[in-house]
Amino acid sequence: NLSASNETAGKAKFRRELVRLQSARSMCAYVYASSGEGESTTDLVFSGHLLAAAGGRIAAESIWQTGMISADIDLERIELERIRFRSFAQGVETKPCRRIHAAPTPSARSALWPAKVDPAPFIPKNADRRRERAREILRMQCAGLTERLRKTGIARVVIGVSGGLDSTLALLVAAAAMDELGRPRSDILGISMPGFGTSSGTRASAEALMRGLGIEFRTIDIRPACRQHFADIGHPEDRYDVVFENAQARERTQILMDVANAVGGLVLGTSDMSELALGWATFNGDHMSMYAVNAGVPKTLVQYLVRVFGEMHPELEEVLAGVLATEISPELLPPDAAGRIQSTEAALGPYALHDFFLYHVMKSGFARAKIESLAAIAFPEVDKALLSKTAATLFRRFYAQQFKRSSMPDGPKIGSVALSPRGDLRLPSDLGPIES
Repeated sequence: NLSASNETAGKAKFRRELVRLQSARSMCAYVYASSGEGESTTDLVFSGHLLAAAGGRIAAESIWQTGMISADIDLERIELERIRFRSFAQGVETKPCRRIHAAPTPSARSALWPAKVDPAPFIPKNADRRRERAREILRMQCAGLTERLRKTGIARVVIGVSGGLDSTLALLVAAAAMDELGRPRSDILGISMPGFGTSSGTRASAEALMRGLGIEFRTIDIRPACRQHFADIGHPEDRYDVVFENAQARERTQILMDVANAVGGLVLGTSDMSELALGWATFNGDHMSMYAVNAGVPKTLVQYLVRVFGEMHPELEEVLAGVLATEISPELLPPDAAGRIQSTEAALGPYALHDFFLYHVMKSGFARAKIESLAAIAFPEVDKALLSKTAATLFRRFYAQQFKRSSMPDGPKIGSVALSPRGDLRLPSDLGPIES
């Protein structure tokens, strides 16, 4: 089987079982070779998975390596097994069957609802499996970025580091990619760009993380440039509207792009899959980059990956714990009178709910009413009004914001749910909001 199968989280284990079971079911030797090094990483990552199985046993295997495998397979034994199992030659007889159709009663229909529903479908429940999945995902993100750097011949990576979850994960992946390529981490240029809503906590986390990873970093205050821009377009500086917020996001992107041009670098995107689903990114602002390593990772999984990375690297555990404890915020508005910073989840609803809804929209294809019923079982502690409001936000924004995803940067597909317009999600950009 000469395959072009891409890699997603958990797929290698599933593929291995398919090959092994097929060799048992067909009483044969089954040799499998997947695409590997050199394949395009536009939206996918390829691991070069090589497998040889015989009689339900894996005889040889290699993954994430360039080369060959070899295995000794006894064809005489396979022939003997086929002779011994007469059912192999006889096949399966077709027998008529009788179909009975019955509509469930209302009471029976309510009994069909599951007693328990997984509230975090993107994260495995078993602790060992979670850690294995986290390492697998980080490896896939790293593979996508290293291949992109090799193919383009670009020497440096430029990234905006805010001290938030998404830029933290992207920076960790960039550091791992440089290690993989055998290049100094100083080839990464991190830029902290404080604006009108930047808190001292996130700024300190960003600087501590960049120092801890040993990358080059700069601080560029965007407020003077934004004030000049507001004066140019006649926008009052104290009018805290969408213009006020988006001007800062676009100024940051302009800085990253121009600095990347100056140093011969690639701008690494930081937006995650949950933000892309909700359109929670400024068009031609943080929506744009040259490669987006987080595009296939939902927010709840971003949090877990950062936590696991901290466990793997104790020297970074304290600063990563601080990032995880920080309120999720774009930090585009000044703190309020009580000193509270702008909260994304206060505006949109909890990301745990959004990821639950997104999974069942994309993976299961369920209608909104069914997803809300499942969410009520998965999140018994959450008020039903909040469930309904969050679901309405997801359904409205998911379809209305497709125009942003239609021009989203390349990024690796990580799991079975993905939003790339070139692969899994081909929606018209003018579909408009859909409520159900």
